[in-house]
Amino acid sequence: MEVKTFKNPEATAKAFADYLCEKQLHVNRLNIALSGGSTPKLLFQILVQKYLDKIDWAKFHFYWGDERCVPPTSGESNYGMTHEYLFQHIDIPEENIHRVLGENKPSEEVLRYGQLITENLPSINGLPQFDLIILGLGEDGHTASIFPHQMELLTSKEVCAIAEHPTSAQKRITLTGALINNAKEVCFLVTGEAKAEKVNEILNITGNCERYPASYIKPSHGELTWFLDKTAYGK
Repeated sequence: MEVKTFKNPEATAKAFADYLCEKQLHVNRLNIALSGGSTPKLLFQILVQKYLDKIDWAKFHFYWGDERCVPPTSGESNYGMTHEYLFQHIDIPEENIHRVLGENKPSEEVLRYGQLITENLPSINGLPQFDLIILGLGEDGHTASIFPHQMELLTSKEVCAIAEHPTSAQKRITLTGALINNAKEVCFLVTGEAKAEKVNEILNITGNCERYPASYIKPSHGELTWFLDKTAYGK
């Protein structure tokens, strides 16, 4: 595991943009699972502002680590946010964007999306393998849409699962912990003082870290990198 810290959210997102730009120079294709949230939004804005002509977007195939079961036009849609801040500004083939159909019935979509991933990605260790999965960290220690009350999703043998938000009961489609840990590389993008306590417990294996799904993200044959701003890193 590698931990990288930066002075603020903008510097954190810029560092990850630099990393992504460098990474795409050395491959012909990148299968990436995206995250929602404020830091990825900032990342997308920086990519559009400073990297449009530095990245060969045709190399990228975008998926999502999780998605709310809402239409793509909803303000809660991770795909909708990505389209607004990134996709509509870049030259990328439509067939390279593999969104979760949040408007579909969850019980059907979880099967469809799992099959799509299985068909499109190479099979390693009996599971599809992403080149890169980008994750955030919730204030309750959740990541993707694996919440503390559904720890069984960490060890599910499925590619995708139906998750439920602990307070709103909103249904979501999420990658499972087993699939995330099968990736070549996993990167956490975490900013803000509200995340500092959980970051400290997870990185130092202390406190209540065993209760946080994010603690169990440890790629079995890949790399794990945390991109943090100083306030998220805390003390």
